[in-house]
Amino acid sequence: MSRRGHAAALPDGPHQRPMALEHDGLVVTHRDQQGRVRRYDFGTVLVPSPWQRSLAVLFAAKCTPGGGWDSVESSEATWYMVRPFAEFLSALDQAPQDVDRLTAGHWNAWRLSLPPNTNGYSKYSTVAGLLQHDQRLAQPVREAMAQRFTWTAGRVEAYTPEEFTAIRVAARRTFRAALLRIRTNTQHLVAWRAGRIEPGATDWLLGEALDVLARTGDVPVYDKRRTVRKRYRAALGGGSAPYTWGRLCLSRKETAALAVLIVAELGLNATPLSEMPVPETQPGTVEAGTPVYRLRLEKRRRAGHRGRFESRNVTDSGADSGGRIITEALEATAHARALLKQLDASVDRLLVWRQTTPHDGQGYPNAVRIGPFGLGVDELAGAAWARSVGLPGSPLRRLRRTVNVLHRREPGQNTQDTHDRVYVAGEPQVQHAAVPVIADGALEAVDAARRAVFTARLAASAEAGNRQTATAACAGWEISPFGPAGQGCTASFLMCTACPNARVTPAHHPRLAHLLRALDQLRSVMEPGIWEADWADAHARLTDLRGRLGEPLWHEALKAVTDTDRALIGHLLQGDFDL
Repeated sequence: MSRRGHAAALPDGPHQRPMALEHDGLVVTHRDQQGRVRRYDFGTVLVPSPWQRSLAVLFAAKCTPGGGWDSVESSEATWYMVRPFAEFLSALDQAPQDVDRLTAGHWNAWRLSLPPNTNGYSKYSTVAGLLQHDQRLAQPVREAMAQRFTWTAGRVEAYTPEEFTAIRVAARRTFRAALLRIRTNTQHLVAWRAGRIEPGATDWLLGEALDVLARTGDVPVYDKRRTVRKRYRAALGGGSAPYTWGRLCLSRKETAALAVLIVAELGLNATPLSEMPVPETQPGTVEAGTPVYRLRLEKRRRAGHRGRFESRNVTDSGADSGGRIITEALEATAHARALLKQLDASVDRLLVWRQTTPHDGQGYPNAVRIGPFGLGVDELAGAAWARSVGLPGSPLRRLRRTVNVLHRREPGQNTQDTHDRVYVAGEPQVQHAAVPVIADGALEAVDAARRAVFTARLAASAEAGNRQTATAACAGWEISPFGPAGQGCTASFLMCTACPNARVTPAHHPRLAHLLRALDQLRSVMEPGIWEADWADAHARLTDLRGRLGEPLWHEALKAVTDTDRALIGHLLQGDFDL
């Protein structure tokens, strides 16, 4: 794209000019908090000139400090959303000449022209959010914009365990090779500076070249064509990145691999990770052999809200601990960070990489660059690394979902509600894992309900052939549900209230009422755990029976308790009853 542009909404209309506007109010310059610059030329937008000026003013207000767009990614994304809207308006037979001429019919037609997916929703919501800042926008149009846009979100699913392992292995292979390269050359540099390498030898020349690299950011080279000076060519072994600046610095792809490992370990967002300052080491922890790092994270999308800033402590207690990757990251980026401080002492970033050509943004338009150094990673960097190892697309976003949903199982820079609703609820692996848990819970609930429900049948009188037990009459002693068929029932008489073969008549009511009162008395003198294990189920079933009979009838039953009832229940509770 050759030229760019946009502006912001001012209370008194689109003809006041914020400082971001240039060239007759049609060109907007956006300089973000990281010093990156983008220019947007609204003279190239295919709408009438009043529209061009109005859009430029709306755009410019968002680009000014405090206007809402803290990064050029925000302005650039909106620019690409506004242009299709402008093209739609220009194709109308009777196109509105400015914002105040836009009607609800125009807006609804625009909405219907959009695909019902994430891309369509983004265009709809972005353009609506921008235009609503112009006070001249008609109320019917605002009401039309408030209508829900029906769309289907593309599903991002967590990696399977096999995919997750393969990505970590590939990232570890890339980063490990880089870390060992930097570590080996650092050790050589330390030895050279300590005078432990004999002068004049090839190893000494390599040490001298590394010293120049550590101090200046590059090995000794000729200025015009950037070729390694003849004196050091044999010692360095070549003129490409791994033989020159790569001896002490990570490349963009290697930094992306490092970011993949950090996300796979800690579940961080790519942007907060990219912008994360150098972690602070808690005092005394390095000397103790277990460094504790304090990570300072900022989620810029939460600007003005709680939760924008977060700190997290991670401990390096060994090779399999979450803090080990932070220790290795500090080691791998140490030289690049030291050189970056010489260029700009205000920069504080963990992820710093180097490129041979120090052109601002060459090949990497969204990367923050200071001289030959780049800061952080993005999805493009993740995709570039993935292609280099044969993986499809950047893994950063799916990795974060995988870690937070399946491994950490807790929010990562999200609220619990967002974590549950957006990440967990729609994840197929979570749903699959939940099936047996839900089934077990349902069975347990049914079993508990059965234990707590009086199952015996209430009858007016005992039937011929029923056997009397201590608590009921039995109509099926030979076919007990608590034992093998044909062998007779051997269950406790307390289980009669849970047996469909039992018949409880009014003659049994006093005895059962006395049993419930006795169980209450036992509860007051026994250890709770023992009472729950031995008597709780029987007590629950008798309580259910009392509810069915009603309190008046239950009180009458208690009044009718006989000495025989008391004796039978006493033997039953003592366990020496035999019928």
